[in-house]
Amino acid sequence: MHAFDVLGDPVRRRIMELLAEREHAAGEVVAVIAAEYGITQSAVSQHLKVLRDRGFATVRAEGTRRVYAVDPRPLADLDAWLDRFRRFWAPHLDALATEIARGKRARKQQRRARTSAGARAVGKS
Repeated sequence: MHAFDVLGDPVRRRIMELLAEREHAAGEVVAVIAAEYGITQSAVSQHLKVLRDRGFATVRAEGTRRVYAVDPRPLADLDAWLDRFRRFWAPHLDALATEIARGKRARKQQRRARTSAGARAVGKS
């Protein structure tokens, strides 16, 4: 099963999002996924098994709990595949960064101008 086949399922993508935030016990994953997707504990367990078997997640025993975490290794393959497409969005992201920086500079200059005007007004009183 290719990485895109594994992550093509919205439930598995959501599980990966949860695990990307932090490690989660299986019960925590089941609670979130069952609430969001209305599927059974057994179905969530099957999705966790696919992620584990395909190397996207690791599991360790902590007493009676099973704690899941992201295994980043297969994500490197996805990243390498996506690399050939980055040229399509990289210039747009660079332009966005430039506009954000311009906006920050403008707000900073406006604050300085207000502060200076306020100081001059106080000095005239």
